[in-house]
Amino acid sequence: MRLSEEQVDYIREAIEKSGITLDSLKEDLLDHLCCVVEYEMAKGLSFDEAYTKSLEQVCPNGLDEIQRETLFLLNFTKIIRMKKLMYAIGLLASISVSIGWLMTLLHLPGGHNLFNYGFLALVLLFVPMLAFDRYKVNISQVLSERLKLILGFASAFLTGLGVVFKLLHLMGANVIFAVGVLLFAFGFLPFLFFRMYKSSVQ
Repeated sequence: MRLSEEQVDYIREAIEKSGITLDSLKEDLLDHLCCVVEYEMAKGLSFDEAYTKSLEQVCPNGLDEIQRETLFLLNFTKIIRMKKLMYAIGLLASISVSIGWLMTLLHLPGGHNLFNYGFLALVLLFVPMLAFDRYKVNISQVLSERLKLILGFASAFLTGLGVVFKLLHLMGANVIFAVGVLLFAFGFLPFLFFRMYKSSVQ
């Protein structure tokens, strides 16, 4: 059964009103939805019933979900490369901190430097990359969850930076360290316990 021009325009208008911005995706989605609706109408369903059923089949979480999934697939290789780089930096920095700490305890030469450089890589490279990655994942979450994430990583970054400044005997170490700890105590922790409370009463 072929759809009328009015019915096709109705589907096109619904797609236009959605959050989809890719023109090529709009056309592909229009063709696909029209085919599914025609198939369902051939079974004896009305246009409205067939359209509702086709949406449930094609995009149960909304039309804009199709664009999110499409963009994810288009960027999948780049995302995987970035994740590999991020976790490789985290692994190497953690190994450097661990071995550097061990060498320092055993009074071996180079242990102090290895610990410092590893800790510096953790604070300046791994933590910001992890924060950005986690924020992208949780961007659709409620505001309190996003604020908890932002404040947690900001406090971790500042506290770590304060420790690095302290190890390198740079000026402002105490101030940076204090700001990081205060941000953790009065920024991150209240949001953490608020989210825990909200989860427990739901």
